[in-house]
Amino acid sequence: MLGLAAGFERRLGTVLAVNPTDMKAMEHLIQAGSLSPTELAGRLGITTAAATLVVDRLVEVGHVDRRPHPHDRRRVVVVPRPASVGRAMDELMPMIGGVARAAEALSPRERATVLRFLGQVREVYREASDGPVA
Repeated sequence: MLGLAAGFERRLGTVLAVNPTDMKAMEHLIQAGSLSPTELAGRLGITTAAATLVVDRLVEVGHVDRRPHPHDRRRVVVVPRPASVGRAMDELMPMIGGVARAAEALSPRERATVLRFLGQVREVYREASDGPVA
């Protein structure tokens, strides 16, 4: 499943003509609506200098705009352009619809079983990510 998700993410990156780091940045920006370059750096786990380069590339290809921060004139926020969000959604919606149809085809009991299983898997991931590094 993780491999399929990664493959879809690569495809979406190809559609948007961005590299994997820039694709991750777009995901965060689409979800958040806008982020400062510092917030984006934190979410991506990169330096602010590297985040500036990511934003520069995304501005250059027309996916985002830099705008004045709404409350602090010294800062800027990065905002995804509606056309780019639309292109991403055009790719995502068929997949989301397919998953929704698959869920609707399950009985309430089957859905409860799947939800319980996924909750347990989420906890395994959470514990593994919070544990000590070997």
